[in-house]
Amino acid sequence: MDGNKVKNMEEFAMLSGISRPTLSKYFHDSESVRTSTRDRIEKALAEHDYRPNIYAMNQNRRTTNNIGIVVPFLADPFFAEIARNLEQRCIAAGYSPILFSAHGDAALEVEILDSLRSQKPAGVLLAPLGRASDRGHIEKFTAEIPTVLFDSRLPDMGTAFVGMDNTQSMQMLVNYLCETGSPPNFFEMRVAVNPNVNRRRAAYVSAMEALGHMPEIVQVDGEGWEFEDIGLQGGLTAFATGRFTSNTVLCSNDRLAIGLLSAAYRSHLTVGQGEHHDFRIAGHDDHPFSRFTCPALTTVSQDYASMSDKSLEILFEVINSEHRTEIGSDCLFDGILISRASA
Repeated sequence: MDGNKVKNMEEFAMLSGISRPTLSKYFHDSESVRTSTRDRIEKALAEHDYRPNIYAMNQNRRTTNNIGIVVPFLADPFFAEIARNLEQRCIAAGYSPILFSAHGDAALEVEILDSLRSQKPAGVLLAPLGRASDRGHIEKFTAEIPTVLFDSRLPDMGTAFVGMDNTQSMQMLVNYLCETGSPPNFFEMRVAVNPNVNRRRAAYVSAMEALGHMPEIVQVDGEGWEFEDIGLQGGLTAFATGRFTSNTVLCSNDRLAIGLLSAAYRSHLTVGQGEHHDFRIAGHDDHPFSRFTCPALTTVSQDYASMSDKSLEILFEVINSEHRTEIGSDCLFDGILISRASA
């Protein structure tokens, strides 16, 4: 080291005796220059205190090697697990993932998309907020940046989507619960934050009617992403007022079910299989914590690995396609029943 920090690439080019275009080529892809040139550059990097401003370099390119990953609420371990799978697969494919969370805030989701646009990513994997999303802004973004939606589909967007087949998963859950006990009530928030809930409710109704049972939907007040607390408070009221017409409850997602399990405990009600228990409770999504509840939660798991692989496969296809609007079909994965002690 010479003790003086090199300020920019022009200065580093002068000190190293290597042309700036060659240095730019190296920093973009070190394998793209000759071995002897690469050795000279790496020797010069070791000698001088210099690291390039990658952001500034990216601004001079049409696109970067970055893949944006946007989730609605990273504090939810469900989305953290999806993001982890996507990040690992981006890195394995030679891309640099950049992770963002909208934290349930529609305005922040817009800011994230604007920030991503300025960073010129190769592509973006976006799980939109859903009902709260600025649809027009997302439509404009996806028209400019190669994008694949996952988890939450926005209808009639013409953008490729990868997610779970909620119709299949809910029909499977309803059939299982009816075969092993009383037909279930459906427990949900009055204001859905995600369009998946609407599909799950419709699938529940259809499955119950197909089996000759009357659908019973129990909605509770609450809005936002604090599902456990909403399930707890709404469940306490529902138990106290006798709103459940069945001793089996199917929740719209696992986090709501976790809150309902807590409400049952506080209401001195036992949950589990068999006549000696007061209620059976099931959820949906196989939340990372669902196997640690007491009792462990019966649910439906999503194939994180396959969904992540398919999302990136389609994104790379979109990136390399000259006709992005032709790549807009849905790719839905079946859920897998996870039978545990709660139902």
